[in-house]
Amino acid sequence: MNSAAQTVSPPVVVIGASSGGVEALVKLVGGQTDDLGAAVVVVLHLPATGKSVLPDILRRSGTLPVVPAGDQPLEANCIAVAPPDHHVLVVDGRLVLDHGPRENGCRPAADPLFRSAARSRDSGVIGVVLSGSLDDGVSGLRAIKAAGGIAVVQDPNDALTPSMPSMALAHVPVDHVVPADAIAPLLLRLSRQLRGNPLPMADTSHPNPAGEQHRPSDMPGEPTPLTCPECGGVIWELADGELTRFRCHVGHSFSAESMLELQSDSVETSLWTALRVLEERADLLRRLARRQRDSGSSFSAQRFVQRAQEVTERAQVLREAIRRGEATAADKAGVTP
Repeated sequence: MNSAAQTVSPPVVVIGASSGGVEALVKLVGGQTDDLGAAVVVVLHLPATGKSVLPDILRRSGTLPVVPAGDQPLEANCIAVAPPDHHVLVVDGRLVLDHGPRENGCRPAADPLFRSAARSRDSGVIGVVLSGSLDDGVSGLRAIKAAGGIAVVQDPNDALTPSMPSMALAHVPVDHVVPADAIAPLLLRLSRQLRGNPLPMADTSHPNPAGEQHRPSDMPGEPTPLTCPECGGVIWELADGELTRFRCHVGHSFSAESMLELQSDSVETSLWTALRVLEERADLLRRLARRQRDSGSSFSAQRFVQRAQEVTERAQVLREAIRRGEATAADKAGVTP
């Protein structure tokens, strides 16, 4: 951390959530009062398109003001919510929107927010990981702990989707593990402990180093034979303590779990594309067979019919393989396909 002027500034609470996280956020926000004295920034995984209704939901849940995050100063007792298709970073006492590369397949993602808060505010940060799938937030929560901040995780047994809390517990020396309805009073107590501490307010280094673009020759880590599921570029493997992370030179970054999930998505997309091509080919062959039959060439028509049947059989095998894959994924999620 570069040397910087010290000033008294409110603590920062950064929160990451995904599937099942809205319910936990409603409980967390509903229990807050003006006694909090901290700035709160929330990242919930969202689709890139459309408008987030999360600020409206949280605004109705409690008494603190809730606003969509933008380029704005950090403000005590105000909850800022990341908008769709933008990371939110903490930079020199402000929030900054960033349209950088997706991390763990998401934008917004929790890791960039957590890391930037740790770099900008050192020990004045409380990181909170709530219900969600995969492991976004784990790397960022490690950064918060390394900077002297406090790590809070929703009890996986209380989470609708326990993967994010479970992964955080597996890889981070977490300070507090509590159910969702106990997080609000915990944050009030922790914020009181941190208030009045002198905090660094400037760091001239890149606020989101994992999202920086590098020339391939300058990439840290070891190149792998893997390709980026976002852009198709070469993937480098990096060590983050005992965690394994992957990133390409344009800045797409993945945990091991996210990499596996996105590879699976890429495989499914490729299979559906292959199925579409096969079915279109079978249709073309049948059209050609009809034309040959109409022109009196029954022998050529029969050849086209036979080829169409062979292609249709291959398409059916592929469709069944895709169906089995969907059923397996649904079984893992506890959903009836």
